[in-house]
Amino acid sequence: MDNQYFGVTNSRLWSRQTYFGSVIFNLGAFALPALYGTLSKLWVANIDPKQVATTDIYTYIGVIVEVLNESLPRTAWLVIGDSSARTLHSRLNLAYTMILVQTVLGVCMTVIFLACSRILASGFVPLIVREASITYVRLSSVQAVTSAIEAALSASMRALDNPDVPLIISSAKFVVNILLDLLIISKMHIGAWKPTVVMQAIIRLACDTIAALVGLTYFLTVVARRCQKESTDSIALRWSLADLKILSRPSIYTFAESAIRNAIYLWLVHQIVLLGSDYATSWGVFNTIRWGLIMVPVQALEASTLTFVGHNWGVYRASKSNEQPRASRKAILEIIRPSFRSSLIVLVVETVTCIVLSLRGRDTFARYLSGSSAVAKITQTMWKVILLATSPRWYLYQSLGSNFLWMLPWAIVVTTLSLPTASAWTYYAIIFGGALVFDSGCVCFTLTIWAYRLMRGKIGLTPGA
Repeated sequence: MDNQYFGVTNSRLWSRQTYFGSVIFNLGAFALPALYGTLSKLWVANIDPKQVATTDIYTYIGVIVEVLNESLPRTAWLVIGDSSARTLHSRLNLAYTMILVQTVLGVCMTVIFLACSRILASGFVPLIVREASITYVRLSSVQAVTSAIEAALSASMRALDNPDVPLIISSAKFVVNILLDLLIISKMHIGAWKPTVVMQAIIRLACDTIAALVGLTYFLTVVARRCQKESTDSIALRWSLADLKILSRPSIYTFAESAIRNAIYLWLVHQIVLLGSDYATSWGVFNTIRWGLIMVPVQALEASTLTFVGHNWGVYRASKSNEQPRASRKAILEIIRPSFRSSLIVLVVETVTCIVLSLRGRDTFARYLSGSSAVAKITQTMWKVILLATSPRWYLYQSLGSNFLWMLPWAIVVTTLSLPTASAWTYYAIIFGGALVFDSGCVCFTLTIWAYRLMRGKIGLTPGA
């Protein structure tokens, strides 16, 4: 099983169908958006440091849309990634159905965001820049449909061993973004106009749209033809309700988990925004550093791990005729082998990165991103007390247990109590740093139960079981 997917018997070690080749493609796909997210903070800080907090509304809208983007797309690893029990034609049609449905849902979300733009601004933009940010909020709302398309394309193509598609999407977005930013809103921009944050939002909207269209075109032409050559059957892309039902069954659980997790997170973010502009900006800068520097290798390894664990699970399912077979310890280790490899790499990379950034450079980098010494000082404090107190296993998502037993009680506490501004970050350090530690134990406990039940023959092999 392991040889089949890690390319041990395949001389093309860097092929996109091997673990290492997949990681390389995914590193590029995640690094480019993270780099642009960091650069966009710099553009806006140069235009108006007070407006840096406004740009975070793009992120918070993305968090809301994440509930949509973690529902159907999250099932790709289990359903579309099952190359042993499903034909290539079947998997392509499942991907096509997912992309089409996600597009429709994304359009609906965009309409809702446009209608509720003032409500969004009041919840996640500091009062001092709230009225001036309405246009930015409306322009950022369109990411609901573009990110829905990207999420469906990226997840389904990775499950089909085509990680070059997300890389193409990220590359197109990054190149066009940089060119337009340099020409229109940078210090070296052409023309005599004065750059504004609205211009930056328009550029981002245009680039998101172009990237989504490039990804769709690449999928419908290059990937479809590539799969046609690999298949002995004639392939015609079709969507169907039957395929949607197959995808929907396991997506019920991913939707519920994502909705609860992100609702509690946004609740806490709203409380941070209420502390004032400096604190709202600090939280945005802190997340830019974390997601722009720390999470790229984690996201890349996570995507590759999901792909190959999905493949291994498909091989295991195909080898069993019983609906609920007893798994041996060796079989379980073979299924989850990619996660061990990724965890070891993550442990080394993330520990070194966190220590280096925590000892040197965080204050300068934060000031550079925000254009504010006050913001830099707050961000420095956040980095110390939150990240150094946590486990380096960043790639694990918060489980429902950690949200209900840790995040939700704290969300109620910070809402009902009037926290003094001077010590507010002490509480948020405990909340967000402690959540990662608590979640790590929660996930290990859950995986232990899963492995035990699989060995006892109590885990069904059908998707969503």
